[in-house]
Amino acid sequence: MYVKRNYGFWMTFNWSKKPFILGFLYAAVITAVYHFAHINVALPWQPVSVIGIAVAFYLGFKNNSSYDRTWEARKIWGGIVNSSRSFGAALMAFVQGPQAEEHRKELIYRHIAWLIALRHQLRLSREWEHAEERIKGLYLPEVCEEYFNRLDDEIIHFISEQEFQFYKSKTNIATQILAKQSERLQELRDAGSFEDFRHMELQALITSFYEQQGGSERIKNFPFPRQYASTALWLSMVFSVLTPFGMLDTFAQLGDWWVWLTVPMSALIIWIFFLMEKIGDYSENPFEGSYNDVPISSIARAIEIDLREMIGDTDIPPAMKAQSGFLM
Repeated sequence: MYVKRNYGFWMTFNWSKKPFILGFLYAAVITAVYHFAHINVALPWQPVSVIGIAVAFYLGFKNNSSYDRTWEARKIWGGIVNSSRSFGAALMAFVQGPQAEEHRKELIYRHIAWLIALRHQLRLSREWEHAEERIKGLYLPEVCEEYFNRLDDEIIHFISEQEFQFYKSKTNIATQILAKQSERLQELRDAGSFEDFRHMELQALITSFYEQQGGSERIKNFPFPRQYASTALWLSMVFSVLTPFGMLDTFAQLGDWWVWLTVPMSALIIWIFFLMEKIGDYSENPFEGSYNDVPISSIARAIEIDLREMIGDTDIPPAMKAQSGFLM
């Protein structure tokens, strides 16, 4: 997630310069044929502009739908923040007995392990995502979660090695952690650490975590329908192919050398349309680990800080800070 007030123009252009460069070269060839070979390849601008209007409407639909996916993902993780704080506060108030402090720490640490596992699972690459273009080099280091390597390093601080080895044999580690959490709550209820009503409240929070995990996985594992995404790309290409021909018709009426304005104007129009298409394309997958992601790493760290402060932990890591304007 970019946190500065605006993307810089050159940053935006550098990210999307390929359509401008190709459009410039393509328009230059078309204009040279018209000017030097005296072949009239111009098309009336009116029908070309009608196609452009239709493409713009379609791109607007795609971008709105893509934004809905990103905003839904952010709302889900906002719910995880709220439910996690409620879970921590409930544990501090409900869990009683001679080993209450130890049990609270165990349950809170397991919840942090769930956040780590879920975050890593959501950052795994999918075939339709921009895995080859993850932020690195100029903007940020590689943010792809190497699932077991980095997961081992992080999660082992919060659960035992034996428990983690049990999870590693499972398909969905985050799901199994919540199942273990639910099982452990039942054990503590049976031991008299809290009563039935409080047990039901805690179990309701576990249910909410399952719902929020499922919402995140729905967005992660079900891509923006490919027919809509593909159609937007092909329509943009069709309009871009026709644009120089329509521009020729417009500028040729102004005089012989004015026709060369076809080249920069065509390149600019092509760039604008492909920039709109690309923004929608990069907003479809809010967990892929690229420029416009929901910052789940920083959200998970904020939750960890809140929960560990509740139990009086020391050596708590600081909140994540943006790097080069990007917060992950």
